[in-house]
Amino acid sequence: MKNKPLFCSILSEDIQFYLDFKRAAGRKFNNEEATLRLFDRFIFDYPVIDNTDLTPLLIESFLTSRMRTRPRSFNHLLGVLRCFFSWLVIQGRLAHSPVQARPRRVTSRLIPFLFKPEQVQRILEITAQLPDNPRALHRKEVYSLIFRLMYGLGLRVGEIVRLCHKDVDRKRRLLVIRETKFGKSRLVPFGPKQGEHIKTYLLQRLKWYGQWQPDDPLFSFTHNRPVRPEAISHTFHQLLPKIDLTLTTGTAPPCLHCLRHSFAVQTLLRWYRSGIDPGQRLFHLSTFMGHSDPASTSWYLTVTDELFTEASQRFERLVGCVCQEVNR
Repeated sequence: MKNKPLFCSILSEDIQFYLDFKRAAGRKFNNEEATLRLFDRFIFDYPVIDNTDLTPLLIESFLTSRMRTRPRSFNHLLGVLRCFFSWLVIQGRLAHSPVQARPRRVTSRLIPFLFKPEQVQRILEITAQLPDNPRALHRKEVYSLIFRLMYGLGLRVGEIVRLCHKDVDRKRRLLVIRETKFGKSRLVPFGPKQGEHIKTYLLQRLKWYGQWQPDDPLFSFTHNRPVRPEAISHTFHQLLPKIDLTLTTGTAPPCLHCLRHSFAVQTLLRWYRSGIDPGQRLFHLSTFMGHSDPASTSWYLTVTDELFTEASQRFERLVGCVCQEVNR
């Protein structure tokens, strides 16, 4: 039995060709495919008979039908269509793009909640008390190491759940992170303390499930299926009410991804306090965290008062030294 085609409108071949083209360049394009599938179904049901029906009014109707109230969500939807139709024009498949809608203005962005080291320690203490349940054995061991790696190494939850036993190189103290957000793999080193936690966990898994295969997931409740990101996030949110957290104005509610944000900011703070110029090391941190561009990492320089204070103090020391030299 043949698989049904993903797309069914007059643009079905163009959409598939576009996705293949982008993925050949190393892009995942999963979210973009989902958006184009919605658009494909919309113009199939409309119906759109030929290219002359692809009008700005049609695009507006589709955007209105999706009910994207948040500016960023609406702009992503619009951006996917704009890029797709621009590509069709470049390829000579259309004379001009029908996308004329303008993006919505994005209001001020909430900064992520940043966990202090003592708060993370409290999270780990509570995690170590998690009880098992019939569908999830060894919860405290599994989640304890997951949260340690997310905070200690700045890993994404998607990278955590894709880790396999073959990705742990204890001899060189490295994790191999495959299938990252931007389709690239990277090596993430870990220190002696993280190495001890990983070693202890691997020995425990050996007792629970016996000898593992290289492709077995590192974090699993069933031996052969990885823990779902949704389960990790749900468990994390269940722990938060047990911790005394205070939200300040302009700060987003804490979530699982905040562990990664906290890692980045704590790293920058350590550099400032040890006299290292973060600007010279920003590319290293960007590579470590798997960002596609150091500009994505530089955003962390603006998110906390502590970083502002450290930067101001360094600037004042620099100005003081310059003034002393001038007055001599």
